Amino acid sequence: MSVQVASPLLSVSAVDVQFGGLKALSNIHCEINSGEVVGLIGPNGAGKTTLFNVLSGLVTPSAGSLKLYGESRSWLAPHELVEHQIARTLQGVGLFGDLTVLENVMIGAEIHAKAGLLRSLLGADRKSENEIRERAHVALENTYCADIANRRVDSLPYPITKRVAIARALVSNPKLLLLDEPAGGLGQQDIDWMKSLIRNIRGTTSVLIVEHHMDVVMSVCDRIYVLSFGELIAEGTPAQVRENPAVVAAYLGTQADHS
Repeated sequence: MSVQVASPLLSVSAVDVQFGGLKALSNIHCEINSGEVVGLIGPNGAGKTTLFNVLSGLVTPSAGSLKLYGESRSWLAPHELVEHQIARTLQGVGLFGDLTVLENVMIGAEIHAKAGLLRSLLGADRKSENEIRERAHVALENTYCADIANRRVDSLPYPITKRVAIARALVSNPKLLLLDEPAGGLGQQDIDWMKSLIRNIRGTTSVLIVEHHMDVVMSVCDRIYVLSFGELIAEGTPAQVRENPAVVAAYLGTQADHS
């Protein structure tokens, strides 16, 4: 009896990205499976952000192919991510400072529900508003932000706004979460919290994480892709990547002995 292997949630192959005369990515492939945390690392200028932007729909490759849930399709536009159960956070948190924490997260739920925020606030769809509010509260509880739901975002310290941004991404119950440097600008206590969150959500949400903090990548990822000068130089488990001579030479160096 043959064993059926589930298709990756998302996979790309032979990806090239050209910016004028500069080739930012060359013949890149990667895949993310259900229940998996995948890391994307490399030195500055390696092409990590470009690949993240390709997956986020912000950059259209000059060559390559995309499969979602095992089916080939055209490259996504940013507004199409939600309908394919993909959520993302960016390096900047991108929240509305003059709104409360709860309102920011509700906006994320509204986008997913394809319901107008103004329509709900005006009471045209009270049931929808109540459901969205409840989902927003659950997301805030899961990111330990429930006690600040009614505070304005611009009154919060930066590490807490990162939690709110993740809550807004998770409120849609995505199958895949794309995280761009979630540990950036955080102290060790908040980094430890971030690692715990990623481990906790992996059962229901796969994660792709672009990150400079090697302790985060090495401790939470199942597999890691390593880019250098726009090319994929290694892939594998954290142990395999840590011991790969090409990775050590290009990026990790002595960090490989201490991460």
